[in-house]
Amino acid sequence: MNGLIFDLENIPQNNGFVITQGTFDGVHLGHQHVLKQVVNLAKSYKKPSLLITFHPHPRLVIDPKNTSIKLLSSIEEKAKKILEMGIDYVLVLSFTHEISQYSPREFVNEILVKKLNVQCMVVGYDHRFGKNRSGGFHELTSFATEFNFDVKEIDASEIEEIAVSSTRIRKALNSGNLESANELLGRPYTLSGTVVRGKQLGRQLGFPTANIQIDEPNKLIPPNGVYIGYTQIEEIKYKIMLNIGIRPTVDGTTQTIEAHILDFSEDIYNQQITLFLVQFLREEQRFNGLDALKIQLQKDEAKTRAAQLL
Repeated sequence: MNGLIFDLENIPQNNGFVITQGTFDGVHLGHQHVLKQVVNLAKSYKKPSLLITFHPHPRLVIDPKNTSIKLLSSIEEKAKKILEMGIDYVLVLSFTHEISQYSPREFVNEILVKKLNVQCMVVGYDHRFGKNRSGGFHELTSFATEFNFDVKEIDASEIEEIAVSSTRIRKALNSGNLESANELLGRPYTLSGTVVRGKQLGRQLGFPTANIQIDEPNKLIPPNGVYIGYTQIEEIKYKIMLNIGIRPTVDGTTQTIEAHILDFSEDIYNQQITLFLVQFLREEQRFNGLDALKIQLQKDEAKTRAAQLL
């Protein structure tokens, strides 16, 4: 992915960046508004724009026993949307113990100044950085004077709206309200992963499925059920009917994510795929045998074909 960088040593030669930093999980409408401001500011400075984010999520490193953190986007999903918004580069810094120990001044001097030649830093009023999140806006403006770069503050109300939106999106997804989540995101929620071999049951029923192994282990998976959506393979969009669940009709016990791709029959094992979830269709249920399941799948397919998605 052009513009996605995982190593400070791979930063392209330039005469400085307009930089912002943050998790930007989900890249929802609130995030998008901020990113547009950064893009416009970079144009006024006549400098490329760069967004710094961390992987894994800092809280997962600082508190590894905390399993409650669920992410709205993988690094690749997040970077793709950020770059689409016009940001020139996304720098993914590995959040190591060493970086977690940087004092605020060390982080600014060693990374922002020496490695990135920051010209302008765009942050929210509540931005925290450095060891134990001990650096804030006041410290950053002091360093900006010392190291000769500008700081632009994002309006407090926008930062509050971003936090509220992220929380509302997670709540909506967890409660099965996909439509509300998509409205806040400004686009369909996505699940990205690798197509792996399953038990071929769908093929026996006339509904072959692509079994998806999700890339991001902490990705928020919507509740079990059947969803309507689409995927894109080699620039062509195909409707999908997606099942998230344990397949109770065949006594399944572990959750799987399986997509029946309409009007598609190519071998895509081991390929990366992104599923766009548009509509919740029905809850997962146990049927009285495979014949009854097949009848229901035919009804699901008819509704999927009739849905206005693409």
